[in-house]
Amino acid sequence: MLRFLTAGESHGPGLVTIVEGLPAGLEVSGEGIGIELARRRLGYGRGARMKIERDELEIMGGVRHGRTLGSPVAVVIRNTEWPRWQEEMSPEAGVPKRPMTTPRPGHADLVGMLKYDTKDARNILERASARETAARTVAGYLAKQLLAAIGSTVVSHVVAVGEAISNSMDLPTIDDLPAIDASPIRAFGTEVEAEMIAEVEGAKADRDTLGGVVEVLVYGLPPGLGSYGQWDRRITARLAEALMSIQAMKAVEIGDGLASSRRRGSVAHDEIYYQDGEFVRNTDRAGGTEGGMTTGQPLRVRVAMKPLSTVMRPLPTVNVVTKEPEVAFRERSDVCAVPAAGVVAEQMVAIVAAQEMQRKFGGDTVEDFIVNVASYRHRISTF
Repeated sequence: MLRFLTAGESHGPGLVTIVEGLPAGLEVSGEGIGIELARRRLGYGRGARMKIERDELEIMGGVRHGRTLGSPVAVVIRNTEWPRWQEEMSPEAGVPKRPMTTPRPGHADLVGMLKYDTKDARNILERASARETAARTVAGYLAKQLLAAIGSTVVSHVVAVGEAISNSMDLPTIDDLPAIDASPIRAFGTEVEAEMIAEVEGAKADRDTLGGVVEVLVYGLPPGLGSYGQWDRRITARLAEALMSIQAMKAVEIGDGLASSRRRGSVAHDEIYYQDGEFVRNTDRAGGTEGGMTTGQPLRVRVAMKPLSTVMRPLPTVNVVTKEPEVAFRERSDVCAVPAAGVVAEQMVAIVAAQEMQRKFGGDTVEDFIVNVASYRHRISTF
């Protein structure tokens, strides 16, 4: 089953992703990975780093002539800024010239300094940084490729930025993804796009930051992924864990979770019908899940992102060396990274979906995997 690890620091020489458990024969390309990495840099409100950050990647193993071998896939994303940081981030023996001693409220800085007994927040922030999500994007691309082999697609869009909230009931599909990515704020439709951009502009003018909410949808998954048998096998639990592992995320909602908590049971659930030889539902309030398993309807999940903790008007803090009041240090930062967070959320949802597909259907080759899925779909079609 697909498993991945990442390594590397934000301003280190590069990020490394190792993905194991992929079947042999999966189509993979450096260009395809590069496209996903470029999507991660999208969005109105991104900072100067996005203009200079380039993802120079190299596939180091696990792929030959454009297809996976069944062995671990290794990819390195080199940091084009490394020459500027080589002295400060050197792995060789030495002493940092610019230790960071004023931790930022809302970041991992202070708790990490206490945990690892360091007076330099640089030791913490480099790995805690959301730059690490570039490495996750590699794993997400591979997961999407596996899902695509059985006709499953993943799409995300921004549904809220600050106080600007989309009330549209329409759900995007993969055909809408180019238009979503072309939107400055990665919104589906234009009814709130201008309002969302205005929210970002307002925060920028106030030298502040802004959070929001993104939605991810997965189409084409069969019913029965996940399990009610154990707490950690419920796909809803696995999705929540994956999404909450993304930096700055604070809440997860499956389907109409919050709205349904205010409804009566008679209008909260998706009624079942039998039409044209199959079981169908006319609504998807549950977000494509029941009892910790997929239902075969579109999987729909939302995740809420807090405002970024590096603000241009630094918040009060304490110098960990002198114990005197100061203001937090500043790194280059975005005003709003919600559009990019949607792309990262796509990757994590795709990884969970691919893992559960592999858990259920196995297969050492892509063809084995496809045949197993087709057999299951045939069985349930004759239930």
